[in-house]
Amino acid sequence: MCVFLEKSVKYGELLDMMYLAADGSISKRRIKVLQVGDVSFRAFCYLRESKRTFTIDNVLALDPVIAKERRVI
Repeated sequence: MCVFLEKSVKYGELLDMMYLAADGSISKRRIKVLQVGDVSFRAFCYLRESKRTFTIDNVLALDPVIAKERRVI
């Protein structure tokens, strides 16, 4: 999981994340990872429109956001 987060920081990729909060609720968030530590990481959360700190162990799933290019030929 940490390698995936570090790759996201390096390439500036957006991720869709399923996250388990401390109160037991599950949320889906779109994030841009800013910094990765040993047990947590810092990211900009587009759901809350602010920088947040997340615990790595509470991440249920991560998927890269793939932007599709559209061109008219």
